[in-house]
Amino acid sequence: MAKIKTPGYKCLYGYHKKGEREERTCVTYKCGLINTIQDVLRQRPGWIEVKDDGEWDFNWCDVAWLRENFDHSYMEEHVRICHFRNHYELTRKNFMVKNLKRYRKNLEREVGRMEAAKCDFFPRTFELPSEYHLFVEEFKRSPGSTWIMKPGHCSDMFVLKVARSQGKGIFLFRKLKDIMDWKKDGTRTEEQKNDVQVESYVAQRYIENPYLISGRKFDLRVYVMVTSYIPLKAWLYRDGFARFSSTRFSLSSIDDQYVHLTNVAVQKTAPDYDPEKGCKWQMQQLRRYLTAKHGRETVETLFKEIDNIFIRSLQSVQKVIINDKHCFELYGYDILLDDSLKPWLIEVNASPSLTASSQEDYEMKCRLLEDTLHIVDMEGRLTCREKRVGGFDLMWNDGPVYTEDANPETLSSSCFTANTHLGCVNDRKRQLRQILKPFPGQKRI
Repeated sequence: MAKIKTPGYKCLYGYHKKGEREERTCVTYKCGLINTIQDVLRQRPGWIEVKDDGEWDFNWCDVAWLRENFDHSYMEEHVRICHFRNHYELTRKNFMVKNLKRYRKNLEREVGRMEAAKCDFFPRTFELPSEYHLFVEEFKRSPGSTWIMKPGHCSDMFVLKVARSQGKGIFLFRKLKDIMDWKKDGTRTEEQKNDVQVESYVAQRYIENPYLISGRKFDLRVYVMVTSYIPLKAWLYRDGFARFSSTRFSLSSIDDQYVHLTNVAVQKTAPDYDPEKGCKWQMQQLRRYLTAKHGRETVETLFKEIDNIFIRSLQSVQKVIINDKHCFELYGYDILLDDSLKPWLIEVNASPSLTASSQEDYEMKCRLLEDTLHIVDMEGRLTCREKRVGGFDLMWNDGPVYTEDANPETLSSSCFTANTHLGCVNDRKRQLRQILKPFPGQKRI
């Protein structure tokens, strides 16, 4: 879109009048996805969908649209869009690792090794082909260990395919010969040979000792929302889920994707997949299970370490992400636990799947998206001083955020309680009634 105008009214998002934002009675939106987000947008009072080249105030677009249109668009003050221009600095596997490695090195040089050690939450990773010789050296130091190969940076065509493939192009290996066979296209499908232009892959040490429940591997999907990088402002959602494999874990069958890949798109094709039960636990269920088995203190330490992953990874790209007041991002973090309850960052998704795999999953994603729109606040219903909005808790606002009962003047920093509640009770409806003004034309319930 060459120019974006807002016809019919003058309401600027971020414009303050007597300390408050001016309320909007109508928001025009465009949505490039057909899933849960479309349902949420259509049900939001006062929001009107526009088609094709219609003028819009809010755009939930895919990354392909962003790449093709962002630099050619003029956006008025109030307009919002759901991606930062170069989001890929965190969400492409090779760029994420590059930025984390640089950030860790800077911390070690400027602060010290103890601080840098707080970034030791991603497995040993190499970009191929550029770091192939470094990878071979590391590979030979630990013969017999298992590695996993994943697409890292791809051509535009492959970026679109990866968004749909969910697990394709990923394989485990233990021998260098396996990579040589792969490079010769021996393990690639005809479609991949003809269409997919992969510019790089990442080879990553496979976590051989994952934490198991009923003998099955799982990973966590957690949602983090960023509304600004300068200063950094990040929100953590209370809900999320654990995605389980359908087959008991074993390293004797590294070619079995139902053992090692937890993607729902993969697991739902398993012969014994039960669509009624699915392959997910809600985050609250997982936290209760872990607390019952390991105790509250151990689990609180685990979740603090997970919080550390979110903050450190965002800080690693804070100076390279192009900050823009028109942009926000809803990230999907994938975290794996090992058998010592150490969390590992697997990847960060710029377009986490919003397609529901069950009714429970649909309801959770509707809550997530409704609260995302509350924070974007196109209608001007917030004060900008909130520490919580629905299921989102503000965990970083140019510095750590603490719960209401923490007093920085009387407590040492070690006594602060972080304002994060992943896997805790999400009484969002009650909380929203307390903080939100009614939609224009509605009465407070």
